[in-house]
Amino acid sequence: MKGADDRITTSGSDRGRSDRVDGIGDDRRALGSFLRARRGRVAPEHVGIDGGRRRRVRGLRREELSQLAGISVDYYVRLEQGRATQPSPEVLDALATALGLDAAERRHLATLAGNRRCPAPTARVSPLLQRMLDGMDRFPAFATNHRLDVVAWNGLGSELLGGLADPARRDRNQARFLFLDPASRAVHPEWEARAAEAAGTLRVSAGCYPGDAELTGLVTELSAHSAEFRRIWASGEVVTCGAGHKRLQHPVAGLLTLDYETLHVPAAPGETGLVVHVFSAEESGPEAAALARLSTVLTP
Repeated sequence: MKGADDRITTSGSDRGRSDRVDGIGDDRRALGSFLRARRGRVAPEHVGIDGGRRRRVRGLRREELSQLAGISVDYYVRLEQGRATQPSPEVLDALATALGLDAAERRHLATLAGNRRCPAPTARVSPLLQRMLDGMDRFPAFATNHRLDVVAWNGLGSELLGGLADPARRDRNQARFLFLDPASRAVHPEWEARAAEAAGTLRVSAGCYPGDAELTGLVTELSAHSAEFRRIWASGEVVTCGAGHKRLQHPVAGLLTLDYETLHVPAAPGETGLVVHVFSAEESGPEAAALARLSTVLTP
């Protein structure tokens, strides 16, 4: 039989609630929230299950995931409801395999299932870090903390991202800027991808630091004011910073496709600390020339 949570229904009153966000600030509910979101994304036919035309369940039912993972339905239900704590590594591995989780999602699952009462990092921008950023005057760069507050930048980094140096031009929290400021869609042509990254990064931080009141407040605020954030958050998206390419739009430099790399500056052993985001372009290419033009708009 299907439980009430397996029916695809959402009450109008729940969609806009600002006093509770699933999986944030509550250790017992976070693991279940993540498991529900991920099983909702697994197409039954992709794991050898006949979904049927009259299926009322989005993704896998509880009993189907339990069978795939080789655990009892009762135990899995208790996991989702927060009544079973600290499952074994073997159970976590079986669930991760059945859900098709990638490496970042597996780490997040293990974090949620363990003892997560870690204090939030208190990383500070050292003079050495700021000197390093300023010295990279050919490369746009900025640093964020685990809440996606932009806490340091150089001139090119500020201008590329819409004016970090001037708080009147844009919010210095990347997630708040993306989800609550319409100007972010002009800066980020691939807005959906950037929004998913931001929400996924906040989810990882919330898993590591469930007692961080500022982070809980940020997620609650975004959920209250952004339907896009609620949609992405409900999907259970998990993202860790890496490397690749990003497209950004600037009124002077135009549309830029830049390489990016992330560098981690630990606050202390075991803490996330700060993440430095560095953008670059191939020498002698059009993107490098565009960055050179961008440097001309900076105030000496």
